[in-house]
Amino acid sequence: MKTDGCAQQQSCRKQSLIEDARKERSGSGSGPGGSAGSPGPLGPPGPPRPGDGFVFEDKDGKVVLNVLFALSDEKHAGFFKTGKIFETFEAKLLHIESRPRRKWKNSPADLEFFLKCEVHSSDRDVFINSLKRVADDVRAVPEEKVPWFPRHIRDLDKCNMLITKFDPELDHDHPGYNDSEYRKRRAAISELAFRYKQGEPLPSVEYTAEEVSTWRQVYQQLRSIYPSLACRQFLDALQQLEKECGYGDERIPQLRDVSAFLKEKTGFQLRPVAGLLSARDFLASLAFRVFQCTQYIRHSSAPMHSPEPDCCHELLGHIPMLADKEFAQFSQEIGLASLGVSDEDIEKLSTLYWFTVEFGLCKQNGAVKAYGAGLLSSYGELVYALSNEPEYKPFNPEETAVQPYQDQTYQPVYFVSESFEDAKMKLREYSASIKRPFAVRYEPFTCSIEVLDHPSKMQHALSQMREDLKTLHCALERLSSS
Repeated sequence: MKTDGCAQQQSCRKQSLIEDARKERSGSGSGPGGSAGSPGPLGPPGPPRPGDGFVFEDKDGKVVLNVLFALSDEKHAGFFKTGKIFETFEAKLLHIESRPRRKWKNSPADLEFFLKCEVHSSDRDVFINSLKRVADDVRAVPEEKVPWFPRHIRDLDKCNMLITKFDPELDHDHPGYNDSEYRKRRAAISELAFRYKQGEPLPSVEYTAEEVSTWRQVYQQLRSIYPSLACRQFLDALQQLEKECGYGDERIPQLRDVSAFLKEKTGFQLRPVAGLLSARDFLASLAFRVFQCTQYIRHSSAPMHSPEPDCCHELLGHIPMLADKEFAQFSQEIGLASLGVSDEDIEKLSTLYWFTVEFGLCKQNGAVKAYGAGLLSSYGELVYALSNEPEYKPFNPEETAVQPYQDQTYQPVYFVSESFEDAKMKLREYSASIKRPFAVRYEPFTCSIEVLDHPSKMQHALSQMREDLKTLHCALERLSSS
């Protein structure tokens, strides 16, 4: 049985992605599953986000089709012929609208029609082909069945659904609730994140002496136990950060310097965030190798405890691990797996994130070491997790994704990975089992997501892979001949 004092040692965030995802599923959260357009106390609502889907609705032997086609001046009679086709196939018309055609056709009088109709599943293809005989440019437009997700890195400006449970303005148990000056300071720093747009210089914060003092206490206490408890990758990156980014107990590192460091090491970059994001929006950011990072710091009255993520948690827990290539790839693949999936799958992926990126353990040289940010930013739980008290289980995504979690005190169960490479391969197998009517691929040159939902797109992706394989083959030949 743990004492309250033991629980107070936690510096990891109490409010987990998993709980956020559950709120979204139940409609009570501020994410896409809830009232996404409603304003919250932390800031204005985000812009509307149009749905993009790729599947047809198929039930009772019938399919709902969204059909788009055009009719030129010469084919106006074709509109009346479409009615005959509907009659022949016993199609049920659900919606119809027309508009001037926004194409390159010569006549400005050309019209474009959008129809939503229901036909027998077995007649779908022949129904479309019949329409093509009487109309121009007939296309089946997918049903909007897939939740919105960002397609380009600039779309992350729309990933701003915040969870406000542990906001110091609202939570009576927050250490800063009764400190008006702290709340004003938090609001000012959060405003920098609200105003930020992708591509702009990352904002700097002039930290006060009190804030630096809080950082110093956390840094010194955690730094003293890292050598014996943290994984090798974390220790190597922390040394580099101390050498190149001013990590130490004298100052709080600036996001701009840390982001440049990560960009050079693994392609990850930072983005300022005003608070705890919804699970879907946070995971989507990882798909672009973007980590949403807070800039405010916990209240000085509780330097070893924070009910929410703050810069101590981010800069000490997450950043060193994101400088490792294998771990960065693992993090991005969780993000890619989250794009466009159901709320249920978001909850499972959030649980996977919780037990790996936040509270993961791994084997190194016959010993168990910590790599999870929730552990590496919490003195009390880091010591506890590597003691003989908790239960260890081998990392298995199917089991991990449904494991009950604990966000009020220490975890009773931790999952141990053989290596980051092993965890990544297991995650890929798990991701392949998630039902999604398309696959996604990150395009690093344009910082965009390519949706592989058509054979032509897959051919393009294969062509790029062939070019990469040719390069590797050439390199192997040169090595063998030298």
